[in-house]
This record gives sequence, structure tokens and C-alpha cells, in this order.
Amino acid sequence: MSLSVTLSHRFPGFVLNVDFTAPKGLTALFGASGSGKTTVINAVAGLLRPGSGHIATENQTLLDTRTGTNLPPHRRRLGYVFQEGRLFPHLTIRQNLLYGRWFQPKSPDRFDEIIDMLGIAPLLSRRPAGLSGGEKQRTAIGRALLSNPQILLMDEPLAALDDARKAEILPYIERLRDTAQIPILYVSHSMPEVARLATHLVVLENGQSIRSGPVGAVLADPAIAAALGWRGAGAVLHGTVIRHDSDGIAQISTPGGDLYVPNTAALGARLRIRIASQDIILSRHRPEGLSALNILSGEISDIQTNGPSAYVQIRCGTDLVLAQITRRSAEILALAPGQTIFAIVKTVSVAPVGIGAD
Repeated sequence: MSLSVTLSHRFPGFVLNVDFTAPKGLTALFGASGSGKTTVINAVAGLLRPGSGHIATENQTLLDTRTGTNLPPHRRRLGYVFQEGRLFPHLTIRQNLLYGRWFQPKSPDRFDEIIDMLGIAPLLSRRPAGLSGGEKQRTAIGRALLSNPQILLMDEPLAALDDARKAEILPYIERLRDTAQIPILYVSHSMPEVARLATHLVVLENGQSIRSGPVGAVLADPAIAAALGWRGAGAVLHGTVIRHDSDGIAQISTPGGDLYVPNTAALGARLRIRIASQDIILSRHRPEGLSALNILSGEISDIQTNGPSAYVQIRCGTDLVLAQITRRSAEILALAPGQTIFAIVKTVSVAPVGIGAD
């Protein structure tokens, strides 16, 4: 199942124009504050009627301003997870989870499956006041899923959590992404979060959807590197854990070469690794005698400049990598599309939050 969204709406001093498709999996809406992310998700939810637009799944048209179709929120079969859990404080966790089912058509009983996926079985008899922020959000996600939605909307669900609670909940959202058979529309302005979780990415800038597609292709697109902001552009590499060393470093086989990063995932585990474009050094020849362990080989596929910077896109097998260097460095190296190039990444540049299940 997929969700198609075409919207146009005018506010005083701001015009929203977006057009994208969210396939099954997790589609992230990314952009700076005020770029229109929450406006889009509220239009999908039926909380905002746009000036013009069309929102539909394969099975149902939610909005079509040309024909006057505009289903109310309760008929759109949506699950909505907010920044805060918004749980009922007087109900137990079990009662909170089952609350949404009272308003939906009968569906197969997935209660045990969902609480197992989210790891909330030990919480069922407790009340929200005794839960951590991460536990509350996992409960809110479970409640949304138990309403049997055809679309799941998540509006910055980790924004109110500290780093420790975010680390606690991220693996559960990865599991949700990989098992859900519905589109998940996920709003965030955190690039590490987006790169780790998203399968599809929509970039918003000043109310306009300027790029959408598979997350790795979008983050490595030199044409929108500036719009992605400081440390936004780069690479999402895909690999398999093939070895663990006693110092806590895992060797991961990727299409461009082996990476050495701190990780404890099991041998054979599939991982995705985010690398920021500023953390990549380029060499025309395979370097020797470096402290950096990670050397990826690939072919330059595109080069674009923006002010003093040059953005070099490199194809490493099936992965795309974007490196940001100075325009002067690009000229000195005489870089050009089609050349073989080596991308060097320090192990300490790969943050633990940038490594997740693939």
C-alpha cells in the first residue's frame, strides 16, 4: 500500500506546495522548523483542509478538492502519534492500548503481536505516571497500531526525549518500519534519526517539496546538499557484520569496502551506517600509512559546487556517497565524473546513533 499526497495551501506570508508518494515503509518528512512538515501531516489527518489537493491510498480517496471529497478524521483510518504520548493518566497501559479499538471496525486480534514487537508486555498493569518517556511513546505507538490504521502518522515522536530515551526506542521503531504493511509518515528535523529510520525521504524547504525518493539517494544528491543543512547530506551505507574485534570494533562488509565501526550487532546482522559529507576525505589514489581504517572505493558520478564548497557524489557499488570538500581541493585534484576515487572516513566520525538495523 502507498499514500499519494498533492497539496497546495496559502497562509499569510507562506505558501505550501507539496507532491510526493509514500510507499510501504517509513517515509520521513524532513526540513527546518517552519518548512511545512506538520502542516502536511495535519492535512493528511484531516485536521487542515488545504486550498487544493488530492490525498489517497490505493483503496480510498481521503481528499479531492476537485470533486469535493474530504473525509473527516474519524473516517480516514489513521493512527497518529504526537510528540508526547498523550496517554490517559487514569487508565492502565492495557486500557490505554485498547482504547482506540473501541472506535474502529473489527479486525484480526493483533494485541499480543504488537505488544511483543514494542516490548511493552511488562508495562500492561502500570499507569502512565510510572513510565519513562520512551515507554510512554512505545505505548502511544501501540495504541495507534491497535486502531487498525491504513496509515500511521508520527509527528516528531522522539523530540521530547533525551538521548538515552531516544536510544531506547529507536530499535522498536526500526522493527515497526520493517514489519508494518502500511505507509508510515514520520516528521523530523533530526538528520541522524531520519538516516537511521527512513526508507523514503521527502525534503521540504520553505513550504516546497524539493526532492523525494529512497533515503540514500536523496541524502547523496549534490543538488540539494545545501538545503539539507549543516551535516545533513552524506551517505547511508548498507552492510553486513562479518567480524568482531576484542576492542569493540565491528568489521562491516559494504559494497564499497569494509568499514570498521564501534558496534555489538550479531555476526551476519544487516546494518545501515550514516556518514556525514563533511567527515569524508577524498584521494585519487589508495592511501597508505593512515590512522583512518575506513577506505571506500568508488567512481565519481557527479560534482556540483556551491560557494566555496564542492559536493562530490560517488557510486560505491549499490550505495551512493556524497563528500563535501572545498572547491579549491576539487580543482587541485582535478576531479571529474568517471574517475576512480577513494573515500576515507575516520572510525570515530561514525556516531553510534548513526548505526541501525537495515
